[in-house]
Amino acid sequence: MAKCLVIGGNGFLGSHLVDELASLGHEVVAFDRFSMGVTTFRPTSATTYKGDFLNSRDLEESLAGQDFVFHFLSTTTPASVENEPRLDIRTNVTQTLDLLDLAVAARIKRVYFASSGGAVYGDQGKAEYSELDATLPISPYGIGKLTIENYLRYYRRRHGLDSLVLRISNPYGIRQHANRRQGLIPIALSRILARQPLQLFGDGTMVRDYAYAPDVVRKIGRLVGTRTAHDTYNIGSGFGHSVNEVFASMRKVTGIDCEIEHLKAPATFVKSVVLNTDRYDAEHESFLATSLEEGIRQTWDALSLGWRVDESTRVLQA
Repeated sequence: MAKCLVIGGNGFLGSHLVDELASLGHEVVAFDRFSMGVTTFRPTSATTYKGDFLNSRDLEESLAGQDFVFHFLSTTTPASVENEPRLDIRTNVTQTLDLLDLAVAARIKRVYFASSGGAVYGDQGKAEYSELDATLPISPYGIGKLTIENYLRYYRRRHGLDSLVLRISNPYGIRQHANRRQGLIPIALSRILARQPLQLFGDGTMVRDYAYAPDVVRKIGRLVGTRTAHDTYNIGSGFGHSVNEVFASMRKVTGIDCEIEHLKAPATFVKSVVLNTDRYDAEHESFLATSLEEGIRQTWDALSLGWRVDESTRVLQA
């Protein structure tokens, strides 16, 4: 088994990945600021390294002795850089270059990067997107993700640093924080719990590929330490659902019919993104994925029993 460093290990998807890697027998270190004061992954899954991604000394120290690095931390969200794209360059892109330099020096065997399948392809009007399709991001967030992807290819050619790009769709599930203003499902469920109107940007026909977080990390876990035929994989459910369909599932699961607040969709909203996962599926045995309704049900149950998606609580698991 391998020694794995998960950068952003206390975040939403990172914490699920920590648990998955540990369940596979890997020795895991979770790198994070742990700003909430508690861990969101299972206590037995990993040792912790409390550090700042923007501090290169912290990164250098945490990389020592590791086999694989999982870069699952982002200092920005699509909303936070919409009007301030330089923030993404100054923090995410520039500091990732520091991380890659340090990974070369530490002789890391492979870097796994959490890119965004929902952002890097842009709005090309396709029914679904494969890894062979053009990447034409229309948002600062997507541009930043694609920039890092390209630097990973450069470091592979220039320094021999192996890497794998994971173009993840729209993951959702417990441990996702609505206060980050990222993720339709946690934001909507938190508003339902608070009996607040659901905010609908546009007419509700926007389609996304929603993938339940435990399913996402299960797919990623199968890529660890294995030889792969490609350097980029779409990771998603392969199915698209409109916002209207998501809201309908939420009404069915919760039994609550919330008022809808209609808002104008931002210019950088992509109409439809569904990921074609044939490349991944051809190399790995399939498993029964969690349906959208069941995933929403599990997320709602955890939320109702004590998981809080706002930052004021310290109760992180039901």
